[in-house]
Amino acid sequence: MKYTTQINDDIKQAMRDKEKVKLEALRSVKTAFTLARTSTSADSDLSDEEEIKIMQKLVKQRKESASIYTEQNRLELAEKEQVEAEFIEVYLPAQMSAEEVKVILKEIVTESGASSMADMGKVMGMATKKLAGRADGKIISQIVRELLQ
Repeated sequence: MKYTTQINDDIKQAMRDKEKVKLEALRSVKTAFTLARTSTSADSDLSDEEEIKIMQKLVKQRKESASIYTEQNRLELAEKEQVEAEFIEVYLPAQMSAEEVKVILKEIVTESGASSMADMGKVMGMATKKLAGRADGKIISQIVRELLQ
């Protein structure tokens, strides 16, 4: 719940400072939190992990949109999406480097006894739980493939 409070405070500050892009990014986060809260039946509060997942999803969407806009030579829209992603990323925990992820994944591979690509699902399941919020799924997948080949 601390992210919700922080986002609300930062929305007020962005309004005072008249920062339109930041305000738009933070309002989208607040909207996503509200939709997630209302879609769950009994529990009206989101855990920190759920809030982090929502913000990661929003950052990913913005980065994908920015790359599409760049491909279509719509640089002003791409820049706006990238700036919004940066504003949201401020609230996310620090991402691990590829080397740090690789060390943890090596441990997971040895723990699980995985030896081939057929075991990738088992390793990915363990890895995504252990690295949730600290590493991108694409990077995890890429390193697991390297380790199992």
